[in-house]
Amino acid sequence: MSNARPNGPAPKGFAPKTPVGTSTQKREQRNNEDKKDSISPTSSKLAEPVKKMVESKVNSEEQGKFEPSLEGEVEAERIDEIGHQVEESSSISEVSSIAESNQEMENGSIDRVGEDEAGLQQKKTASKSYNENGADGLSSEERDLSSVKNVTVADKSIETDKKLIEEASTKLKLEAEANLRKEQITRLAEENFLRGNKLFVFPEVVQPDQDIEVFLNRSLSTLNNEPDILLMGAFNDWRWKSFTMRLKRTHLIGDWWSCQIHVPKEAYKIDFVFFNGQSVYDNNDKKDFCIYVEGGMDVFQFEDFLLEEKRKELEKLAKELAEEERQAEEQRRIEAEKAANEADRAQAKVETEKQREMLQQLLKKAAKSVENVWYIEPTEFKGKDSVRLYYNRNSGPLAHSKEIWIHGGHNNWKDGLTIVEKLVSSVKKDGDWWYADVVVPDRALVLNWVFADGPPRKAIVYDNNHNQDFHTIVPKCISEEPYWVEEERRMYKKLQEERRLREEAIRAKAKKTARMKAETKERSLKRFLLSQKHIVYTEPLDVQAGSTVTVFYNPASTVLNGKPEVWFRGSFNRWTHRMGPLPPQKMLPAENGSRVKTTVKVPLDAYMMDFVFSEKEDGGIFDNKNGMDYHIPVFGGVTKEPPMHIVHIAVEMAPIAKVGGLGDVVTSLSRAVQELNHHVDIILPKYDCLNLSNVKDFQYNRSYSWGDTEIKVWFGKVEGLSVYFLEPQNGFFYKGCIYGCGNDAERFGFFCHAALEFLLQSGFHPDIIHCHDWSSAPVAWLFKDHYVHYGLSKARVVFTIHNLEFGAHSIGKAMTYADKATTVSHTYSKEVAGNPAIASHLYKFHGILNGIDPDIWDPYNDSFIPMSYTSDNVVEGKRAAKQALQKRLGLKTADLPLVGIITRLTHQKGIHLIKHAIWRTLDRNGQVVLLGSAPDPRIQNDFVNLANQLHSSHADRARLCLTYDEPLSHLIYAGADFILVPSIFEPCGLTQLTAMRFGSIPVVRKTGGLYDTVFDVDNDKERAEAQDLEPNGFSFDGADAGGVDYALNRAITAWYEGRDWFNSLCKRVMEQDWSWNRPALDYMELYHAARK
Repeated sequence: MSNARPNGPAPKGFAPKTPVGTSTQKREQRNNEDKKDSISPTSSKLAEPVKKMVESKVNSEEQGKFEPSLEGEVEAERIDEIGHQVEESSSISEVSSIAESNQEMENGSIDRVGEDEAGLQQKKTASKSYNENGADGLSSEERDLSSVKNVTVADKSIETDKKLIEEASTKLKLEAEANLRKEQITRLAEENFLRGNKLFVFPEVVQPDQDIEVFLNRSLSTLNNEPDILLMGAFNDWRWKSFTMRLKRTHLIGDWWSCQIHVPKEAYKIDFVFFNGQSVYDNNDKKDFCIYVEGGMDVFQFEDFLLEEKRKELEKLAKELAEEERQAEEQRRIEAEKAANEADRAQAKVETEKQREMLQQLLKKAAKSVENVWYIEPTEFKGKDSVRLYYNRNSGPLAHSKEIWIHGGHNNWKDGLTIVEKLVSSVKKDGDWWYADVVVPDRALVLNWVFADGPPRKAIVYDNNHNQDFHTIVPKCISEEPYWVEEERRMYKKLQEERRLREEAIRAKAKKTARMKAETKERSLKRFLLSQKHIVYTEPLDVQAGSTVTVFYNPASTVLNGKPEVWFRGSFNRWTHRMGPLPPQKMLPAENGSRVKTTVKVPLDAYMMDFVFSEKEDGGIFDNKNGMDYHIPVFGGVTKEPPMHIVHIAVEMAPIAKVGGLGDVVTSLSRAVQELNHHVDIILPKYDCLNLSNVKDFQYNRSYSWGDTEIKVWFGKVEGLSVYFLEPQNGFFYKGCIYGCGNDAERFGFFCHAALEFLLQSGFHPDIIHCHDWSSAPVAWLFKDHYVHYGLSKARVVFTIHNLEFGAHSIGKAMTYADKATTVSHTYSKEVAGNPAIASHLYKFHGILNGIDPDIWDPYNDSFIPMSYTSDNVVEGKRAAKQALQKRLGLKTADLPLVGIITRLTHQKGIHLIKHAIWRTLDRNGQVVLLGSAPDPRIQNDFVNLANQLHSSHADRARLCLTYDEPLSHLIYAGADFILVPSIFEPCGLTQLTAMRFGSIPVVRKTGGLYDTVFDVDNDKERAEAQDLEPNGFSFDGADAGGVDYALNRAITAWYEGRDWFNSLCKRVMEQDWSWNRPALDYMELYHAARK
């Protein structure tokens, strides 16, 4: 026996609460009330037992006792209902007979039921005979009608009799079951009492979706002196449907109390304790009581059930949130519409007032006629009238014209040309008069016109009254005030319609942009899933939560090549799933070659599949993707991946502090990761040369001290990203520039330490600290030496090398301390693998390709190009851009192949190859445009001389713009047919990616990221297919003129000789995704690997 539970909280998180009646209790109460109302005198043999039973029940309840069986009460109610039916029956003798047969059945004789049925059949036959013979004194029609009525009455009587017999039989069966139940409960009570058990349940085998009765012997419980006993419980380890029931004392020998509980269909276990409604408990010695449910769900099925319920709840919540958002959006639309209407009304008033003032001035100049020049007949007219306007040809510059035309309008040309008529010669003799019949426009206050020697767009000579036009007042026009009221209304309607069309176009464009972005993301995800298809993939490719998938693996491409067995070892949710790792599964041979396969059931709460492969069930050699493990996203689960917190510490950020590609990467990568629902912050120096116009909500945040220096912290939003600007008061960043100071290493080293101190003092606990290149490399070792054990222990350091040409020593030291390291393309990672700064850390060094920002570089939403276009109208879009580019730079407007070059002019970029390519393009009768500048004055002067030379010899086909011009770069990307990138080395390169975004074909040298992104149309078809891509450009190997000629000649020839094929290539490259969609997924995999 357990001791009474002390005052305090209820067991397992449940607190005692006021008892609430279950459906069973309510049903029992309702039945008792119904029975009290339904008892009425009937046949003595049938009604008396019912009355006695009910009275006994009522007396029992009044005494505080509890009947152990509900069925007996149900039976009493059913017997009472039968009594009512018997009372209404037309045959008392038949009822008595039935009641007697029921009594005999209770005594063990069932034969009388058959006899009664036989007797009823005889009565039916007699009735039929009577109806057939008829009654004396009735006509045949009357006898027929009477016969039909008698048969109907007899049939109904027989049906009633049968129903009564069936119900009486059912009643007896229920009584028998009730008696048996009472006997069983009595026996169980005696047995358990003798054994000293204080608890039993009936029925003994508990099944789901069933009513059970729980019995407690109060005398054996810690509640033995309590007048009130309650049961508080729930199902399935206290996880499902909590309840509280009040127990009642029973008639059983011993101090047995009981209550009924309905077991739901989802239950596999009932958990409960007893208490007195206050603070005294019987909780089975703090172990709680439990009853197992047989034949229903098991633990795992219940988990799936809960997840399915959660999924439904989330779907419902999503619909509710969507509806709330829809209503909020509708409210915003209504408010915006109201504000816009008010603005339109105000603008209509202003515009109308301007027109009124102008027309007033015009009315002052108007005349009814000009002697010997023009006049109108009749002199009095109004809108819609036809008048004849006369003109003296000899009065002006049209004296020798063969044709005379009037080009007219009204109200200061408000609606443009509304009058166009050819004049004919008049018979008037006092001059060379011509006339035309014209209809005065409705609502005209004044007419405006000129005379010409031809119709509109064909006339050459005009008489426009010395540039003042001709004007006359409409004498019978409507009064001015009603006119201007109506004019203001018309102006308002016009502004509304213009706004409606404008907003519809904006919405349509935004909708199309969102659709294209979603389709591009979907294609990128598919590429991501297929990127390792040569090793592993699933069927289906998109893994859905709750489904069964097949995993295919090709050991021939891994360290398990040649092993006799391959074992699959997996789990879910980055190896953190509640069910733990799956049991190792031996993979079976697949139908397709060397692959093996296994099937996996994906739980409903999965968001990621995780797995590795081994040669044996107990381990041996593993293929774990070089420590990264294999991961495949799961869709449609009820659990989402927890967001990660990433902090970038960098010295560049586009567009506010950009020098090179580093700034682009910091901004674009951060945005892409943030779009994956992770938290991203950026810490940047507050240079005095920051472009703060691109910082939203810029504000002072706080100050802190480090290194004997006060550091002010500013906060703002850049491209939707949270940025913290550190401004040390020692003047390190008051230099007017980002790089180029004599103490750059000292400046940036101080910034790195100050950034880590800011994280510590601000209470940040990031998962990943991402630092970049030599300038923020000190973060890696400063973190490990000073902060990993002092408040930032959760974080892991990821270091990215953008260009190994600068700061190799700092880069090598950061490689030693970083948890993971990357560079900006796979090929560049192999090219630098032998560098001493890298060579000893290859196990944690990975190449991840950079991307471009598809919102910044988007020909469909680009204000710097003359026409928006997508891959569907790329030919028209690029044609318009080429013409605009030629016009802007003064080149010949012609359909010629145009090569664009956008670059910094350094030796790394292959300036000797650029010069050769310019002359080669001109030799092929093409055009060439270069945009860029050189940090080295000697190189800059060299290209200035080249520009002058080209201006003299090929002014209509070559233009060198030796500066930085962002709008012009957009126009070149759109207007060029080819973009040349002949770099000697290129870690990644963004130029070729941007070119393809605009449908321009890249011509590149095979190095670094250029090799990873450009696949030659003639030589790289298989390599492209391996990346689930199609060839997209022209490339060359060497670093000499011959290499450039090999690629450039093939490109220009394709333009001349296969224009349709070339246009399809432009469409193809536009549809390839070179954004951060795919690289962001790769970086997230790296971040997770760093945290393992």
